[in-house]
Amino acid sequence: MTILLVDTYSAVFRAHYALPEMSTLSGEPTSALYGFCSLLLKLLRENPNAALALAIDTPGQTFRQATYREYKAGRPATPSSLGAQLRRLPRLLEALGAPVLGAPGFEADDVLATLAERVRARPGGAIIVSGDRDLLQLAHGSVRVHFIGARGMAAVTYDEKLVTERFGLHPTRLPSYVALVGDKSDNLPGVHGIGAATARRLFASFENATELFSRLDSVNPERLRAVLKTHESAIFKNEALARLRIDVPLPENSDPKVPTSDDWGRMRREFEALEFKSLLPRLDALAGRPPASERR
Repeated sequence: MTILLVDTYSAVFRAHYALPEMSTLSGEPTSALYGFCSLLLKLLRENPNAALALAIDTPGQTFRQATYREYKAGRPATPSSLGAQLRRLPRLLEALGAPVLGAPGFEADDVLATLAERVRARPGGAIIVSGDRDLLQLAHGSVRVHFIGARGMAAVTYDEKLVTERFGLHPTRLPSYVALVGDKSDNLPGVHGIGAATARRLFASFENATELFSRLDSVNPERLRAVLKTHESAIFKNEALARLRIDVPLPENSDPKVPTSDDWGRMRREFEALEFKSLLPRLDALAGRPPASERR
């Protein structure tokens, strides 16, 4: 059985910017929710009887922000039309019937990493659904990452082989790579004078920053050794910020769940309330209901 682990807000945000504005007859904006639901239906259709769990960010400061005040600073404010949909989102998620998981002090990415670690050894593996590249570090073994493309870009499902081909490194080494080159989306500064090619070369030989600095004398040229030594503390901090946690405390009832007939019924009522008429036949097909024309 495949397990779908969804980065909820990432998927909703991607849908908001990918689709034209939509609203109900009463004027309630719905494009982000429509895109999110359309994506879920597609994934559930492509992975019959898949179990589902959804990760969310919780209010309050994360451990990363406590460590580095500028973490993710400078991101634009949420548009008002999207904010209205985010307020409507909990009701929709409740209708899905799957566990919705978040943890104070952690990000949704850490929740997904913890869930992925728990299910990595299960038959069928897991697919993480997100538009956040940070999660590519989890694409190894039986875990894949379905990366939602930006507007106009096709989604790509990454496994260990594809991540390694794209970045030239094993997925588990990506946080160490980011520690050197930085990450604009998270506002993590890179090390001046070290580019992507050098970072790849270093972490093709060293597993992480700890191993790199334990064998720093073997790094050439001397100028590079000096740069690394000067920025040692920043590199370790960046690596800790970029590496996802797999020890998030989650409730006992956090196991992914296969939707039931009751869940399909609640989802249908929500779709009707949101006026997602084009999604109803897809939902009914998943629920095993006959087409509307045959129910008359």
